Amino acid sequence: MQRYKILHRTYYNFSGLVRLQPHTLRLRPREGHELRIESSSLDITPTATLRWHRDAEDNSVAIATFDTPTSQLVIESEAIIQQFNEAPLDFLVAPYAINYPFAYTPEERVLLAPYLNGAAPVASDPLTPWVANVWQPGEAIQTYALLKRLCTHIHQTLTYQLREEPGVQTAAETLARGSGSCRDSANLFMQAARRLGLAARFVSGYLHAPPSTVNYGATHAWAEVFLPGAGWKGFDPSIGQIVGSSHIAIAVARLPESVPPVSGSFVGPPGANLDVGVWVTELD
Repeated sequence: MQRYKILHRTYYNFSGLVRLQPHTLRLRPREGHELRIESSSLDITPTATLRWHRDAEDNSVAIATFDTPTSQLVIESEAIIQQFNEAPLDFLVAPYAINYPFAYTPEERVLLAPYLNGAAPVASDPLTPWVANVWQPGEAIQTYALLKRLCTHIHQTLTYQLREEPGVQTAAETLARGSGSCRDSANLFMQAARRLGLAARFVSGYLHAPPSTVNYGATHAWAEVFLPGAGWKGFDPSIGQIVGSSHIAIAVARLPESVPPVSGSFVGPPGANLDVGVWVTELD
C-alpha cells in the first residue's frame, strides 16, 4: 500500500467584481477496493454552500453556490489517500475475451453501449488506416497484448505537447499534428479502442511522478478499457504504460470534455486569469 497527499489549488482572478454562478467540482478521488481516502478537505473563498452527489458514472461531484460578489475565486482541495493497486498486471481475463477479436455478451453490450460508440468513420477519416497499422484482421493476438501495443504505439509515435488551453483534440487532429497533451493521447487511445470494438472511457485524475515534460504538476488523463473478467483496466499512452499505483483517478466519462475538475460561470465584467497548481506527494 502507498499513501499520497494530493493538493490541488485553483485561482480565478477577475477583472472586476463579479457574481459567481454555481460551479461543478470534480476533485474527490474515486474510492474503491484499490483506493481509500484517509482524509479530505475542500476550502473555497468566497464562502460557498456545497451539495454533493454521485453522477450517472458514479463520480463524486460537488456543486458550489455563492452569495457574495468577489473579484477572486480560490478553490483548494487536499486529500490523503491509500493506493493499493501495486500489481496492476495481476488480473484474469474471461476465457472468451483472452484473444482478440472477441464479442461482449449481450448483457455486457447493453451496459457498455455508451462506451462502444465512437465517432462514426468517414471516407477521409485518418483513424481507420492508423488503427490498421496497429492490428490487421486475421492476426492472432491476446487482447491485453493488443491494448499494450496500442498504448506503446501512441507513446512512441506522438510528441507530447503541453497545452494549457481548454478542450481536447479530436483523434484526427492529434494524428494530423503528430502531437498532443495527455488528454489528447488518452482520447486517441479511447477512439482507437472503440474502433476495434472495445468499450473504452476517458479518465481524469493525477499522476505521481518526478517533474518532467509529461508531468510538471498538473492534472493527468488516461483511458480505460473494459476487459471481461478483469473489469475496467487503465492504459496511459502519455507514458506508454498500464495504469498502476502512481495513477489516482478522479472522474470517468464517455466523453473527455464531460469531466473538467472545475467548471462554472460568472456574471460581471469580462476577463479572468486562471492559475492552477497540483502537487502529488508520496507519504511514508
